[in-house]
Amino acid sequence: MKKYSFILLFLIGKLIVSAQDYLTPEEAVAIALENNFNIQIAQNNLEIDAINVSRANAGMLPSVTGAFNLNNTISNSTQERTDGTVQELTNAHNNNMNYGVNLQWTVFDGFSMFARYDQLKEFQKQGEAELQTQVVSLTTEVLVTYYNLIQQQAILEAYHTAIDLSRLRLETAQNRFEIGKAAKLEVLNAQVDLNTDQTNLLRQQELIENTKTYLNLLLARELTTPINVGDDLAIDEGLVLEELMSLAEHQNPQIQSALIEQQIAEHELRRIKGERFPQVSLNTGYNFTHSESSLGFARQNDGRGFNYGVSVSINIFNGFLQKRNEGIAKIRIENSQLEIEQQKQRIESQLLSNFQTYLTQLELVGLEENNEAIAKENLDITLEKFRIGTITTLEVRTAQLNYINAMTRVSEARFQAKVSEIRLRELAGNVLD
Repeated sequence: MKKYSFILLFLIGKLIVSAQDYLTPEEAVAIALENNFNIQIAQNNLEIDAINVSRANAGMLPSVTGAFNLNNTISNSTQERTDGTVQELTNAHNNNMNYGVNLQWTVFDGFSMFARYDQLKEFQKQGEAELQTQVVSLTTEVLVTYYNLIQQQAILEAYHTAIDLSRLRLETAQNRFEIGKAAKLEVLNAQVDLNTDQTNLLRQQELIENTKTYLNLLLARELTTPINVGDDLAIDEGLVLEELMSLAEHQNPQIQSALIEQQIAEHELRRIKGERFPQVSLNTGYNFTHSESSLGFARQNDGRGFNYGVSVSINIFNGFLQKRNEGIAKIRIENSQLEIEQQKQRIESQLLSNFQTYLTQLELVGLEENNEAIAKENLDITLEKFRIGTITTLEVRTAQLNYINAMTRVSEARFQAKVSEIRLRELAGNVLD
């Protein structure tokens, strides 16, 4: 809890002192961790788990109770004494009153209370692991959405470039048509291509706005809040698989949760074994009594006094339930160990798969950047030939589309490489680094 409070304060501090007019990834994560409903619920659940960690909840402390009882009766009474006299009374009033304070304390129960106390501590750790899972999951989703927005804006810039090129084609075709060097068909084709590019631009703008809405949803703030992001999509190319494996074993929330489940199962076995031992309880109290009777030898009785005692009980035979419960507890411990191994293998498999994807995406980034440079050079040559009239509009459009597609593929490759990096950090449990 303290760890994530520190992280949250650190990120909020960066948000406050930031002088940028655009949202940074750190600011987005800080806002999400502060506002997100799932995080708040997980924090409240962790607070409940922390409150539950008490010796009283484990049964270690005595219980003190106060009691007060008052009983009244009205009856028709007849008494016959040993000497033969008879007494009768109609509507005889009788009342009894007692009150006092009593203490009961189980001082030994086969150490079951200590096992329960250790279980409560593990439940708190389990709450911390669940909060960590929520934090890591939310942070990953925020960062992926944030960098997706950067990618979408890069694609938008590519479409702007496409429109600029199409307008240039249209102007050139119009000029050539006016001086009689081109047919009307060339102008119409250029106009159709421009309209197509403008349609793509509008659809991309819609996608960006929808992405901003989803990011605001993750940040749990007003969905129409303006969002401006930079264009930095830097990729950490220095991730090492062995280091990620080591981090995951000690930090991955799923693995840590499985380890905690094993500890809880072991403490449960300790608690059940404690039922084989005697249970020793101490009791004491101080009580007052008062009674009144309308008929009889004693019309009024009063008393007060101190009482104390000890009680011991032991389970001798309960139909072999003790053996059954211990056997089930041992099987649960075995299952928890299997779940740990299963989680480790699953995380290792995901790390291997994602790391290979990460390496592939890094190679694709370099390849697509090279393709973009080639497509740009090809477009420049094509446009120059188009200006002097030695090339057709179809060839110009092909070169134009090749360049725009190359730009979008570069953006997509960078984004996918960044997503692979984020996923690897998520599996390692250090996505906030």
